[in-house]
Amino acid sequence: MILPFKDHHPDIDQSAYISKTATVTGDVKIGADSSVWPGSVIRGDVSPTIIGRKVNIQDLSVLHQSPNLPLVIEDEVTVGHQVTLHSCTIRKNALIGMGSIILDGAEIGEGAFIGAGSLVPPGKKIPAGMMAFGRPAKVVREVNEADRTDMQRIVREYAEKAQYYKQKEKKLSGDDA
Repeated sequence: MILPFKDHHPDIDQSAYISKTATVTGDVKIGADSSVWPGSVIRGDVSPTIIGRKVNIQDLSVLHQSPNLPLVIEDEVTVGHQVTLHSCTIRKNALIGMGSIILDGAEIGEGAFIGAGSLVPPGKKIPAGMMAFGRPAKVVREVNEADRTDMQRIVREYAEKAQYYKQKEKKLSGDDA
């Protein structure tokens, strides 16, 4: 479901895939080849949410903001299942593992990997290219070549799956003319 909030309408690139069971509302921008999967909620009713190109927001994730603190997700980011992002910045090529929570003012560096179930507290900075785990999240090591290869695979596969599902939903709704 895609809805405006007051004078703010979601700006979604035509190549993006938004699941029919996802909700996107208000001041939200979603870039080319990005995807929002079933049950996810992106509310831009407090501050802007800006999502870059080839980002995948996986099932049941929640994205929101605090006043005057936008949520920014740069290009080619993976946001795993059941992640909560709140007024934070996720730099390009990062991966946020399933069930993680990233809070106000936190910044996840370029190519960083946040392990499943982690909590990044308000204002915490995870440096570029580092892996962090825990509650609260702590850097445990550098992201290695195998990690980077897997992170790139996930971005690629979600972009491919998104186009598949987009076409399937189009055919089911009769919009394939």
